[in-house]
Amino acid sequence: MVQPLAARLPDTAKGVEYHAAIGDVIEDLSDEQRHSLRLILEHYLHKMLENEASDIDIGGPGCDGKVWYRIHGDKSPYEQDEISILETDFLLHNVIMPSQREHLLEERNLDFSYTIDTDSELDQRFRADMYFDLQHLALNMRRIDNVIRPFKGLGMHPQIAKALSLKYYKYGLTLVTGITGSGKSSTLDTIIDANNRTVDSHIVIIASPIELIHKPIKSVVRHREVGRDVMGFKEGAIQALRQDPDIIVIGELRDPETIMTALEITDSGHKTFGTLHTSSAMESVERIMGEVPVNEQERVRSRLADVLTCVISQKLVPSLDGKRVMAKEVLLVTSSIKAAIRNDNVNEIYQMLMEGSKEGMNTMEQDLQRLHNEGKISKEVALNNANNKKRMEQLLSKTEFV
Repeated sequence: MVQPLAARLPDTAKGVEYHAAIGDVIEDLSDEQRHSLRLILEHYLHKMLENEASDIDIGGPGCDGKVWYRIHGDKSPYEQDEISILETDFLLHNVIMPSQREHLLEERNLDFSYTIDTDSELDQRFRADMYFDLQHLALNMRRIDNVIRPFKGLGMHPQIAKALSLKYYKYGLTLVTGITGSGKSSTLDTIIDANNRTVDSHIVIIASPIELIHKPIKSVVRHREVGRDVMGFKEGAIQALRQDPDIIVIGELRDPETIMTALEITDSGHKTFGTLHTSSAMESVERIMGEVPVNEQERVRSRLADVLTCVISQKLVPSLDGKRVMAKEVLLVTSSIKAAIRNDNVNEIYQMLMEGSKEGMNTMEQDLQRLHNEGKISKEVALNNANNKKRMEQLLSKTEFV
């Protein structure tokens, strides 16, 4: 179907002109023709669901004419079909609007959400990132879970559960951290859902893109997608202050301005949740301080010590049943930890985590040890995913001795 469309492209079109020309061809198609093109891409998305894949990659030289799926952590090509770069350029341009295409060609990247119909009652949503690979379009889509995990499934200590609830803590900043694909969004959705079910409140979610949609239960829940409903995370957070919120969720603290805004809105008396791309509680504190100019660090360190409530750093690690299981480090900001942050003694926090089990705290290494002791992960997986390898070896050797 794409070859006749390609014939409409100017022979001399290269780079941005080539993609702008594809956009013009796409916009001239009938609704029926565009629907037929969407069905080709959606065929691979349905295959993704059948394969229980978390991600799909398509387009650009990097995919080598294949569609790739990540299944239980491993990424491999779908060998049954070949799909050319020209075909994927058209298929990918077909799923975005003119305004999104303009943003893509200017910024060379586009985040958006995509939805397909399924046989079940719930449609399937995807988080999509479109970008350039050697001047051709490439796309990653991540499947968004339709079902929110119950809060009990997170295995949080009662003290941590209270810290995450608006019922007990009316303000404070909670960070959910981890690398890409570690399940941060799912954990955050579980926490939001728990508050939505138990507290009369107003929750404002700012994300890029919006993933899971929360239906109002006991709370008003607003979903504001960056680029569609609001211009940016910082703007969304500032605007939220005028919307009578109780909880503000900032999908990603990705730049110094957004981080500072999160501290300011929490300092104004709101309960705030956000995510960071860090692998431990200590690294999260250091990352925030590293984003601040040296002459501002003392002031920001004091503010962070005042507002930070909890840090959950997590990883999805391979389990012995061939799937993945969550390992997490949990920090509850006690008076001692506040003092460590305020006095720039971040290195002391690890010891406090190790000794903080009564408050529900644990290091990543302690949680990996738990998973190993429960027979869920291997020793090698525990070592490979530890932040502190030496400490992990010590914990495993104690287990073997016992």
